[in-house]
Amino acid sequence: MVTVGHPLVFAVGILGNILSFLVTLAPVPTFYRVYKKKSTESFQSVPYVVALLSAMLWLYYALLSMDVLLLSINAIACVVESVYLAIYLVYAPKDAMIFTMKLLCIMNMGLFGAMVAFLQFYVEGQRRVSIAGGIGAAFALAVFVAPLAIIRQVIRTKSVEFMPFWLSFFLTISAVAWFFYGLLLKDLFVAIPNVLGLLFGLAQMGLYFVYRNPKKNGAVSEMQVVAQAAADAEKEQQQARQQAHVAATLDADGEVRTSADDGTNKDDVVVDIMPPPPLPAERAPPLPLAPPAVIIPQPRTVEVV
Repeated sequence: MVTVGHPLVFAVGILGNILSFLVTLAPVPTFYRVYKKKSTESFQSVPYVVALLSAMLWLYYALLSMDVLLLSINAIACVVESVYLAIYLVYAPKDAMIFTMKLLCIMNMGLFGAMVAFLQFYVEGQRRVSIAGGIGAAFALAVFVAPLAIIRQVIRTKSVEFMPFWLSFFLTISAVAWFFYGLLLKDLFVAIPNVLGLLFGLAQMGLYFVYRNPKKNGAVSEMQVVAQAAADAEKEQQQARQQAHVAATLDADGEVRTSADDGTNKDDVVVDIMPPPPLPAERAPPLPLAPPAVIIPQPRTVEVV
């Protein structure tokens, strides 16, 4: 119970508990939306399964190391993440529900249960604590790499639409608190992962200040990207249809080849047009008869004697 005997360490640990609790409550609006709409829509369960496993690993390490503050926050996190997953399973489609159940059985029950059983039966003393802390730290490092996807999306769209400032802020401050908590306790398993969390948190906050003005940076939201892609696809389809309609060509043999209207590679339709038979030679029409000659009598002259 080292944290109780050192006021500074205890104060930093309490601060870390408060900040981590606020971060844990961040998905509440999401699941309230799921509850109101009675549907999980396009939300995925993987982040919450991973968060639950991370809390379980740190809870086991806190039990072994007798760390009260680390124990308290991870116990609360296990309860909150379990509630999130229960709501998700109630309103998720059948395929998503089955996938989430499989994931929970494999990761949170299978892997975690196997680790605890191995450490409890085959490892003893301080070595058990070190192995549990090393596994928790390695998993925390893997979790802290997740913001790379968000950072890439912000740079691509030049928009912070999907990176709320206050969530990044509390994640950064929480990483700072837990880093100093582990440093003061000389617990590297707690301190080292939060160094990476601090760096990624600072990177997210820096990107927020760079791209917080969407008009100035020419930001493109995700909906605009999807709409533009759909418009481009529709335009290409229209062009393909137009090309298909004008693709009929007449070759030298008198064959007309027309490609399919849908632009797919279907067999061409070949229409043979036979040339018309040559007309029989006709006789030249007879020349018209010359009109009969008209003899105009000449007047006779009479001599008068």
